[in-house]
Amino acid sequence: TGFDSDNSSGDFSEANHKGPEMLDLEPHQSNKTEKHNGETEIQENGIKRHRTSLPAPMFSRSDFSVWSILKKCIGLELSKITMPIVFNEPLSFLQRITEYMEHIYLINKACSHTDPLERMQAVAAFAVSAVASQWERTGKPFNPLLGETYELTREDLGFRFISEQVSHHPPISAFYSEGLNKDFIFHGSIYPKLKFWGKSIEAEPRGTITLELLKHNEAYTWTNPTCCVHNVIIGKLWLEQYGVVEIINHSTGDKCVLNFKPCGLFGKELHRVEGYIQDKHRKKLCVIYGKWTECLWCTDPTTYETYKKNEKRGSEPKKKSVSEEDIKSENDEADDMPEVQDTVQFIPGSKLLWRINCRPPNSSQMYNFTSFAVSLNELEKGMEAILAPTDCRLRPDIRNMENGNMDVASREKERLEEKQRAARKERAKDEVEWHTRWFHQGTNPYTGTPDWLYSGGYFDRNFSDCPDIY
Repeated sequence: TGFDSDNSSGDFSEANHKGPEMLDLEPHQSNKTEKHNGETEIQENGIKRHRTSLPAPMFSRSDFSVWSILKKCIGLELSKITMPIVFNEPLSFLQRITEYMEHIYLINKACSHTDPLERMQAVAAFAVSAVASQWERTGKPFNPLLGETYELTREDLGFRFISEQVSHHPPISAFYSEGLNKDFIFHGSIYPKLKFWGKSIEAEPRGTITLELLKHNEAYTWTNPTCCVHNVIIGKLWLEQYGVVEIINHSTGDKCVLNFKPCGLFGKELHRVEGYIQDKHRKKLCVIYGKWTECLWCTDPTTYETYKKNEKRGSEPKKKSVSEEDIKSENDEADDMPEVQDTVQFIPGSKLLWRINCRPPNSSQMYNFTSFAVSLNELEKGMEAILAPTDCRLRPDIRNMENGNMDVASREKERLEEKQRAARKERAKDEVEWHTRWFHQGTNPYTGTPDWLYSGGYFDRNFSDCPDIY
């Protein structure tokens, strides 16, 4: 399909790990693939081939003064501030959440393992891969309107996904996904708290993420790390993830602790992830290391400690390389991101858990989207008739921005925000309470904390009582 990085054996092989740019297409097939709103090509195996580029290239932000907007926002909650469209990328936050599913092969791998340790390793890799698509993604997704939804069914990848904006203040997005083979359920709610701190914008993710492996009767829960975009005033924008992520297997008591390390003064820890898996008796079973922008490995604790001791003694040569030009620039100022980045040092005997997918060669002209992200807002022929009227694909501001009509997109964004404010005032006047359509407030059955749970029924496609939000 061009999107699934897994292979038939379930093990990683660099020989068959090909990105979309490596697909061998016939000329007539390539032309069909480039259609943006037309009928999607059907391959010989019956699987749809999704688009490989956006209708229009990314616009330039170089002549826009970010400081003129943000200087009034220091220390404030950004979700309550109307931001100009120049900050955005042509996706809703609901579509951004769907990018968790890009590496779904890791869930499939977890389902196939009989050893609970190997299942936890696959789940840990999936949790790290969920934030990997954010690498270099410095554009802000559109804030979903209250009642907005997004659905995605991928028969080639074996899942279907539904999300809904269940609250506007505070902004809360709820999602639910299930395997088409009834082998897993993946659900949660996210409340991203955004703050501007002068030179950076920090997004603290709140809300629980839950993965249930039905065959093994296991449930895992975790919360994503904090995301920070640096140099929003001057210099090259760059992004880092930091914080401790704890993944708990509520059936076995096993726990995976992942430390997304902050960059540090000289950038030595940039993008690094280190952690371990322990059993219910707190015995370390394995060590996990790597970078969330590159790959993730695991090894046994003894081997890891021995390697680290030898490294400190100087017996292991330290390998460094100049990082990708897209990440850093040699012309960056001294307080910008460091110029040199460590590569992941392989520890002999380690097992590869995950490697990031190749991006399309024109990704930098498409908001640094992955191939999976490029396909998310694709509106295929006949879809409007079956989609809910609240689906993100039907938002006129996102659609116009994707097509390069920036002025129209900006006007549509203002119109939709004003329509949402007017509807809220009308409900307050009539003392009418907003009711969500596909999710309801409840308690996470594994953590006991408040959560938004899927009410069911979306795929029955009864959309008669959906709100008019566009």
